[in-house]
Amino acid sequence: MKDLNIKLPTIKQLQCFLAVAHELNFHRAAESMRMTQPPLTRQIQCLEEVVGCPLFTRDTHQVRLTDVGRKLEEHAKQLISQMTGVIKALRVENGKVKIGVTRTLDFTLIPMLNYALEQLTDIDDIYSHQLTSRQLLQMLDRGNLDIALVGETTIDNEQNFCFHSIHRESLMLAMPSSHPASIQESVALKEVADLPLYWFSRRANPAYYDKCEAYLQQLPFVLKRKSEPDDSLIMLANIARGKGIALMPQSMCVSTREGLCYRSLDRVANEKLNIDVYLAVRQDENRSSVLNVRDSFLSLI
Repeated sequence: MKDLNIKLPTIKQLQCFLAVAHELNFHRAAESMRMTQPPLTRQIQCLEEVVGCPLFTRDTHQVRLTDVGRKLEEHAKQLISQMTGVIKALRVENGKVKIGVTRTLDFTLIPMLNYALEQLTDIDDIYSHQLTSRQLLQMLDRGNLDIALVGETTIDNEQNFCFHSIHRESLMLAMPSSHPASIQESVALKEVADLPLYWFSRRANPAYYDKCEAYLQQLPFVLKRKSEPDDSLIMLANIARGKGIALMPQSMCVSTREGLCYRSLDRVANEKLNIDVYLAVRQDENRSSVLNVRDSFLSLI
């Protein structure tokens, strides 16, 4: 039993290592692990101490796996996969199904989806995580969620999930009420092109970002972009002061303040700029409790 005395890496260290190996970027890896970069870096340093050599080479431009890092990546994936299988096998079927919903939409203001979720409240754990769709799918893939309601499908690891279309959410234009176009019920983007568009990072939801960009890039005019603040209330306050415009899901257009208004997009833009909402489960999901909740939810919408 001498092997019991050998210092081994923790599961958390291996998970952090695989996140960095996948992203080859410490900042993005920390985001995917839902942690800040310093503790993730410490996990990697501790793992390197256990292994006894560097796992990554780093400079100001890129992160690369060392030869030892590439070998460890292969074995770490197998270990994590095996441990995940063990946990799934040992999980007690207690009737509770963990459902995550994206922060992008307010489901309480989408009657059909809110009704379906309310019917499941008494029998299931519903987690309204303040997370992006990408982060929810990562939790689903790791087994921390059983079902996820997300905006758009993923372009990464698509083979891991089964998506069911459940809703299409229109986008509204948040704009200054002082703008001349605000007197109209629906507004064409060309009419507000004099203001910058608050825009989000592609990492938050690559599929949704690409869908919107495909339409915006073919417009015969240029919409100047402005980085979207982390706090949406700050963004709306800036819009009220005439500092820009934003495209927002209809269910999220509830915050009111002087100088701010919401308007529908014109017909052409409305057909292209929207959020398709999906119910996602793992492709290999075979637990009756999860499949029954999935089927019940789909039958209610």
